[in-house]
Amino acid sequence: MERENENDARDGGMITDGSAMLRSQGESFFCLSIIGQIEGHYVLDNAQKATKYDHVIPTLVALEESERVDGIIILINTLGGDVEAGLAMAEVIASLTKPTASIVLGGGHSIGVPLAVSADRSFIVPSATMTIHPVRTNGTVLGVPQAFDYLEKMQNRIIDFIVKHSSVEEKHFRGLINRTDTLVNDIGSILDGYEAVKCGLIDEIGGVKDALAYLKSRIGKNNEEF
Repeated sequence: MERENENDARDGGMITDGSAMLRSQGESFFCLSIIGQIEGHYVLDNAQKATKYDHVIPTLVALEESERVDGIIILINTLGGDVEAGLAMAEVIASLTKPTASIVLGGGHSIGVPLAVSADRSFIVPSATMTIHPVRTNGTVLGVPQAFDYLEKMQNRIIDFIVKHSSVEEKHFRGLINRTDTLVNDIGSILDGYEAVKCGLIDEIGGVKDALAYLKSRIGKNNEEF
């Protein structure tokens, strides 16, 4: 498998840091990294690793229209971040017609959960973890009833998306969110790779070779149907 340099990998004039075009036996895969915190409408400190949603979304649209790309592999190692930005990225990934596969490496925490399940097939390495917790906000909240109503609606949007794009049962997932015995002074759950697969949140244990094998099988099936 060969990796093109960044200049050759550009498509549509947009590429995110840490991305690469991979070629294998005549097939081309775009590798997209979602790392650090998800940056939304506010620019994060330069000292923090961040994935900018306003870079990722145009890249995904360009990949959808590119004739040079057969499939997309998404590497996820994120602490979470801006909820609306992360959910927007997940919605775009889920709407692609190009075959997609995600791999949780290290961590797929918070808003990283819908990003992980947004691909056609999701993988997680055994050592990775996923933190599931209620939607939170930072700073002073004005108009408390309205604020809680907004957070509840956002929470339901995220849960609906996750349930729709994975095999986890809604009741079980809500139970994971509200657990009080796993996080000190907080509520939520931390799942390792095996636990995430067992509850149906992630499709299977696996890494890069497994994700690439899945994408190749999808491409081969599409060619046969054509």
